[in-house]
Amino acid sequence: MRGDGDGWAESDDGSRYWGRHGAAGLLLRAPAPGGGSAVLLQHRAAWSHQGGTWALPGGARDSHETTTHAAIREAGEEAGISVEHVQVRAERVTAHATSGPWTYTTVVADAATALSTVPNGESTELRWVPEEQVTDLPLHPGFAASWPGLRATPVRLLLDTANVLGSRPDGWWRDRAGATGRLLADLAATLPRTIELPGGGFGWLPRVEAVLEGQAVDAVAVDARVPVHVASGSGDDALAELASARSHSATLTEVVAELTAVVTADRGLQARLPESVLRLAPSTVLSWLG
Repeated sequence: MRGDGDGWAESDDGSRYWGRHGAAGLLLRAPAPGGGSAVLLQHRAAWSHQGGTWALPGGARDSHETTTHAAIREAGEEAGISVEHVQVRAERVTAHATSGPWTYTTVVADAATALSTVPNGESTELRWVPEEQVTDLPLHPGFAASWPGLRATPVRLLLDTANVLGSRPDGWWRDRAGATGRLLADLAATLPRTIELPGGGFGWLPRVEAVLEGQAVDAVAVDARVPVHVASGSGDDALAELASARSHSATLTEVVAELTAVVTADRGLQARLPESVLRLAPSTVLSWLG
């Protein structure tokens, strides 16, 4: 059934854009089989606008829909993606009319695995493409223009577990090892995931490396997605060493390819980290647990 959004919107200068109420597409990301991440792309049918190019599943937004609703509906219609397998992470307006209210919104979301797809008549092919190979394809001009801001940088995240634990008013001091185990299990359940980076970009987070010290070292390792480093002394010393060793030993290619981040509110520790290391507040990871 056609919705009330199907049709062309015309801007004040006469340019035409598909979607009377704007349009939206779904950037769905999942772990790639060989490591890293892949995104679901649609090879557009030859008869469609910009046919033969690759882009995201998407289309016109109906008047009663949010952009997220529209993007997920279109992915269901064009790729057979079910909403229960999709975790929305963010939205970005990635195109707008030269004049007038029309916009295209990219909804960024994750799936736990590279889901099976079922194409409809608008697709020649649907394919999970490793992120580093996306630009090897003939891309739709609009998607090509927005891709640099949507591509996710791999992130190695180090967790100041004691500092993050202290940010949760849940009585952790009565059973520090137990509270630590629960925190790490909760974090594991949120991974892998796309994260928003300061400055507007995106990161791909396959795991969180937790540094434990004191009574917390008795916590049971819960999941391969949250590997544990047991500090022989100070947790801050271990975190500073881990962050610095990675920063100093990586080749130039590796530095570009992966971003190191440390989650802590400890200003003393933050001051000891290399300038290239991203500082994230505990609230960043705690917000994933809601």
